[in-house]
Amino acid sequence: MILTLTLNPSLDRTIEISALDRGAVIRAATAHLDPGGKGVNVSRALLANAVASRAVVPYGGDEGRQLVGLLAAEGLDMVTVPVNGRTRSNVTLAEPDGTITKINEPGTALSPGELDTIAEAVLSAAHEADWVVASGSLPPAVPADVYARLCRRFAGAGIHMAVDSSGPALEHALGAAPALVKPNLEELSAATGMPITCLGDVAAAAAELRAAGARAVLASLGADGAVLVEDDGLWYGEAPVTEPRSSVGAGDAMLAGFLAAGGRGPAALAQALAWGSAAVRLPGSRMPGPSDIDPGRVAVGPPDLARPLSSPALPAPAHLP
Repeated sequence: MILTLTLNPSLDRTIEISALDRGAVIRAATAHLDPGGKGVNVSRALLANAVASRAVVPYGGDEGRQLVGLLAAEGLDMVTVPVNGRTRSNVTLAEPDGTITKINEPGTALSPGELDTIAEAVLSAAHEADWVVASGSLPPAVPADVYARLCRRFAGAGIHMAVDSSGPALEHALGAAPALVKPNLEELSAATGMPITCLGDVAAAAAELRAAGARAVLASLGADGAVLVEDDGLWYGEAPVTEPRSSVGAGDAMLAGFLAAGGRGPAALAQALAWGSAAVRLPGSRMPGPSDIDPGRVAVGPPDLARPLSSPALPAPAHLP
């Protein structure tokens, strides 16, 4: 069973438009309202493919109750924790060429008591888990080492922890030796301060994250595919999408596929790419099921380290301690 924690869940409204014209009145082609948050999406993707999962979800206000209602309607196994604040709402504008514009609310602060209650819910459910996934941004005023503290607790119990976050939350988590981190290209550059222009740069930046404590790194590169670096080797994979609809949640679907396939090695990378590319072909933040996933689109093998990326990441000011 795979347990997920989403400290900053959301209601995600995706609006498909012909083009983004600032200052104009734009008519929507379609609109979708989905439950959101990175850990929530991982659990939704696992549920869509009949893989056992449970989601720990704090919620608050009318938006939070609507979020819980949407998840219950999907049949998600979850532990809900009421909090005083209001669950955030996010808006995504999707253009026909795959360009995505996101407007994300910051979320609501969690009190120390609420954080303790959430942590206890995670710890109580984790004894049945093979993996615990801590993912997404942190709400305002939540300590940056919250994922690191959970990681240390689970390490003693022999439970693998995957962290999909950024900034200080990721940097603190690295020091707690998570089994896996899953940065995207921008997060990888920000965490290392490195410019990333080719697959060799991706491999070098992933090696820095491993030197800082992560046991494995699954780096998602958008249209350029993904790189996996672990003790047993280095692999690159790609799964081209000719007609992208929405990239929202695609990285979460990728992580779900990777863990569902065992969480290591090239076969897991191939399944991660199959699930992630399937999500890109779907509207909104809909998670792919078996009928959406096409493993035949995926190619995995040793990387050509000189291969340039279509969208390089520029140096970022944040550096590892």
